[in-house]
Amino acid sequence: MLKINRVHAKDDYTLFVELSDGRSGLFDVKPYLEKGVFTQLKDKSYFKQVKPFFCGIAWPNEQDLSADTIAYELKHIS
Repeated sequence: MLKINRVHAKDDYTLFVELSDGRSGLFDVKPYLEKGVFTQLKDKSYFKQVKPFFCGIAWPNEQDLSADTIAYELKHIS
């Protein structure tokens, strides 16, 4: 089962993510910022509170994204 080993929020609403399968890269959260519970992530101080959670990532008020969603949209950086 794919998991998130590490996540770090950046100032441009992207996340640097390391996956359990060895892949790493950037995940862009901007497309989610206008959708339902994710609008709270527009607050950059709140956005930076992201943590690995079970098989994905989550913020304190229970907004979450699965590792599979992140892996599908992950942009590899060199």
